[in-house]
Amino acid sequence: MDRPVTLAVITGAHGVTGEVRLKLYGEGAESLKRFRAFNASALTVSKIREDGKGGAIARFAEVIDRNAAESLRGTELTVPRSALPPLEEGEYYHADLIGLAAVSDAGEALGTVVAVENYGAGDILDIEKPDGKRFMVPMIAAAVTEWNGERVVIASPFAQD
Repeated sequence: MDRPVTLAVITGAHGVTGEVRLKLYGEGAESLKRFRAFNASALTVSKIREDGKGGAIARFAEVIDRNAAESLRGTELTVPRSALPPLEEGEYYHADLIGLAAVSDAGEALGTVVAVENYGAGDILDIEKPDGKRFMVPMIAAAVTEWNGERVVIASPFAQD
């Protein structure tokens, strides 16, 4: 499945010439520069640079003025999953974890991974149980003992009953 993966979101206009401010979900503006277009080629990159605050400033060929830039506020910038670089052993893309079944190391179904958060100390899986309640598990070897394209395995001390 080659689903779209969100790399950034447009947070508003920057200046009067059509540039936009971006909130980044990846590893900086440099990681976006490998892509020439976003959103199934609806937005063609002319220029991307760091903003000095952890975000980026971008110019798209289709955006010619501030009004057009403002109208894109909230637009997520996506690329197909297949366009992302291959991963090394032990690495993962957040998009690959979302939607996976979460099971305990004893094989008990715990729920589904609905989000991957990062508050600065590392990734945290947000798991929704069948009753709608949620719990979080740090994405560390002691808590998540394995993962693949079908499931994540949560160590017993971290599994919520």
